[in-house]
Amino acid sequence: ETLFLESTSSVEKSDIANSSFIQFQIWDFPGQIDFFSNEVNTAAIFRGCNAIIFVIDAQDDHAQALTKLHTTAVKAHEANPDIRFEVFIHKSDGLADESKLQIQTNIKNQIAEDWNDSSANQMRFSFYLTSIYDHSIFEAFSKVVQKLIPQMSHLEALHDTLNSSCRIEKSFLFDVVSKIYISTDGSPVDMASYELCSDMIDVVIDISCIYGMNEDGMGLAYDGKSAAIIKLSNGMVLYLRHINRFLAIVCIMREECLERQGLIDYNIGCFKDGVAKVFHGNA
Repeated sequence: ETLFLESTSSVEKSDIANSSFIQFQIWDFPGQIDFFSNEVNTAAIFRGCNAIIFVIDAQDDHAQALTKLHTTAVKAHEANPDIRFEVFIHKSDGLADESKLQIQTNIKNQIAEDWNDSSANQMRFSFYLTSIYDHSIFEAFSKVVQKLIPQMSHLEALHDTLNSSCRIEKSFLFDVVSKIYISTDGSPVDMASYELCSDMIDVVIDISCIYGMNEDGMGLAYDGKSAAIIKLSNGMVLYLRHINRFLAIVCIMREECLERQGLIDYNIGCFKDGVAKVFHGNA
């Protein structure tokens, strides 16, 4: 379906705030428009944001995009020295693994060379290989969001305490609408585990829409009673519990751990209280 999308002909602004814990804006500029012209107050935009996601087409020539990136980063840093630049090297699905890494390395090296000649050499860049055909785009957005949450170390500590108390192997705190994970424990994130947990949210919401709504079609597909267990063929279990109207925790554990489900539910309740305190009741 993406093959039939029309090209952008004018500046389009989208507010992403539809019942989600995560709120941000997307500014889509056509290639022929100079967004540093007097028609756009870019200084005000940069002063009001914490991070900018700059998307580069992995399958296209990078020279023009890198020139635009350098210009944009200089202007952004002048307006807001604390701003972060998150570079998504997109459409990487059509490339071999070796080619992906080579392109990412080339882009990093080119940006490093550009900044050696620039006064704004304190600019912070991060790079991600992304695609809409797998979960890499969600994982990249997750990492971007996590950098903007000042309480991240406290959230990670809550995960670690929960995991050790219940013998949970991995846990994710998800934004239910976007499927971006807000936080996780201190162990490395395995992409396959993240994909399983992310897909579980879709399964729970879809089933709730079919069987969990009122006869008149009213109600919520995700509420305080939302919970689910999925047993996998490898002896592992996915366990989902409601945290608040925006967030859900999804855990990966061995099936025998469910023998102490009461203890798990109690500790998840403590985790829920901890999350509320971390965000001062505003989450």
